[in-house]
Amino acid sequence: KFVYPMMLFVRALPSLLVIVSYHVASFNFHHTPVKGGVAQRQQLLSKLYSQNESDGSTTTPEPSDGLNRRDAAFLATAAAFTTTTSLFAPSPALADDEGRKIEFTVQNLDGLEGLSGTFVIQMRPTWAPIGAQRFEELTEAGFWNDCRIFRVIPGFISQFGINGDPKMQAKYKVSMRDDPVRESNSRGTVVFATAGPNTRTTQIFINTNGKPGGNSFLDKQGFSPFGEVISGMDVVDRFYSGYGEGAPSGKGPDQGKLQSQGAAYVNPNFPKLSYYSDVKFII
Repeated sequence: KFVYPMMLFVRALPSLLVIVSYHVASFNFHHTPVKGGVAQRQQLLSKLYSQNESDGSTTTPEPSDGLNRRDAAFLATAAAFTTTTSLFAPSPALADDEGRKIEFTVQNLDGLEGLSGTFVIQMRPTWAPIGAQRFEELTEAGFWNDCRIFRVIPGFISQFGINGDPKMQAKYKVSMRDDPVRESNSRGTVVFATAGPNTRTTQIFINTNGKPGGNSFLDKQGFSPFGEVISGMDVVDRFYSGYGEGAPSGKGPDQGKLQSQGAAYVNPNFPKLSYYSDVKFII
């Protein structure tokens, strides 16, 4: 949760140091007599900020220009200031940080053994940094491998995130703090399921509602997207949905049993469920 703010701090640190040096040197420069007085200062400052049109570099006066070493130091610091203050404004790559890409290989598309496909999730940590970090941690841990997409409601969501190993599921079933909702739950966005404030753990929705507004009603319920499917949404649409809603409302898997019994419960009783055979970072 501290990764993104730390990136900003580290990026700004050189500028902070330059600015402190600039103000110290500026005080000395403007409060110490200089040969030639105010006119000499203005001439030197004009020279300092002149740009070399051929290469865009900044010209810095030397002590031989009629300066003592203290004044030359100020002008050198000011030159550094003019070339480094741009660091305070995050670069487009940082401000619009897209995060990493994660590729999912899916088996049992349409409920048919041997039928597979892939889709890619683009992480968007600026949308929901806490959720994005947790999703990447689970990916690095191999948590999604062999996970069944146990609840598929066409035109609404596809849900996964209960590991087939009950011990692994228990290890990672830890609630995290909420992220503010900065992005709507439109088709293709990926979001942690929540049952109320600060209850997100490991379960994931892929929003599949293609109507205008998508699943925007989830926004007010605290569902905060942290990424989106950028390729292979046609694969997502082929997750097996034949079991319908989960028990007890429908004929699909009982989530309680899936968490406590894992693959021993879900695999023989719901053999057509689509599942992930491989999940990996591609960037």
